[in-house]
Amino acid sequence: MATPDHSRITPRLIPPDFERALREIAKAQFRTEIFVDDLPAPQRIAPHATALSADVTVDGVEIGSGRLIVLHDPAGEDAWEGTFRCVAYVRAEIELEHAADDRAVLAEVGWSYLTEALSARQADYHAASGAITLVSTQSFGSMADEPSSAHLEIRASWSPTGNLQAHVEAWGDLLAAASGLEPIAEGVSSLPSARQRNLKAERG
Repeated sequence: MATPDHSRITPRLIPPDFERALREIAKAQFRTEIFVDDLPAPQRIAPHATALSADVTVDGVEIGSGRLIVLHDPAGEDAWEGTFRCVAYVRAEIELEHAADDRAVLAEVGWSYLTEALSARQADYHAASGAITLVSTQSFGSMADEPSSAHLEIRASWSPTGNLQAHVEAWGDLLAAASGLEPIAEGVSSLPSARQRNLKAERG
């Protein structure tokens, strides 16, 4: 499994709770199709933060990407209802026929990817919020030869309870489900991406 290298994280004067969180995050493991790396964390949102980026790649082709930021404020934040907050973004290719479906239903499916992933990992949370965006692109004129495409974008945040490893791995499961990878965690469903469907057709 691909795991991020957290050896570069050498925070100074950090509180014990955030130091513990960094250790838990470093233990997270991901599917081999998901390549995770450290990302520069935002400096002004919270006193302490760490961030990851990820690409979902199948047969050398990227079919999804995302990032996860874990924020910590020892004093707590009213909106978080706690001292920690996970902020996630996922973008994945989907089949054009799904983009033409009932957008409200597809948005509900997108949100369920997050809740199912957290539930499957037994990652307790509260104060969740987010938005689901469906983006379809069709070219015209001199660009008419370019293929049409559709993407699902998931923006979500939640306040984690307990071990951060489970929450980071749930984010990995969210990436996998949105990108159409076959589920390996019980209770997590997914929509096939255009790339996945083409691969199955090629393999018969």
